[in-house]
Amino acid sequence: MRTLYLCLLVPILVTLAGCGYNTIQRQDEQVKASWSEVLNQYQRRADLVPNLVNTVKGYASQERTVFIGVADARARVGAVQATPELLNDPQAFARFESAQAQLSTSLARLLVVAENYPQLKSDANFRDLQAQLEGTENRIAVARNRYIKAVQDYNVTIRLFPSNLTASAFGFKERPAFAVSNEAEIARPPQVDFSGAPAPASGAAN
Repeated sequence: MRTLYLCLLVPILVTLAGCGYNTIQRQDEQVKASWSEVLNQYQRRADLVPNLVNTVKGYASQERTVFIGVADARARVGAVQATPELLNDPQAFARFESAQAQLSTSLARLLVVAENYPQLKSDANFRDLQAQLEGTENRIAVARNRYIKAVQDYNVTIRLFPSNLTASAFGFKERPAFAVSNEAEIARPPQVDFSGAPAPASGAAN
């Protein structure tokens, strides 16, 4: 009985390997691991936001519109449930992507505000937070690129013959990637108009 079982099992395993089953499994796990790193870096950025905003408020309390924009953007990020299932829902993924892009823009505007306050720019706590934010943005870029590459490899594999037959049989579906248009938007310097904003107070807080 055992011999018969092995005789039946071996051809099945060979067939699955030849049709790309193992490759799909490996690449699927790589997509999940890359996505987890993206989420870790985005969470790291979200955790920096409150301290960064409070530090800027100490010197630029009148920039209320900018602070509200950052708070709203962070709230939208938090409203998206960043679970592994997000990778199976292109619409939810798009909402996540949009929320993160809005937070990126809001943070860029916050840093532009800081340019108008020399005392703030020289504050050691602000400089440390800014350095942490810049480092996190770099980590986000690296993590996103790794995720994009992992998704590209996986999606190509499940579309090519004969592995596409295996993917169809076992329910493997394409995974969403970050849009090229969104990458361009993130890389573009923010257009901020402070012409109507109040002038910096002469007695800024220390």
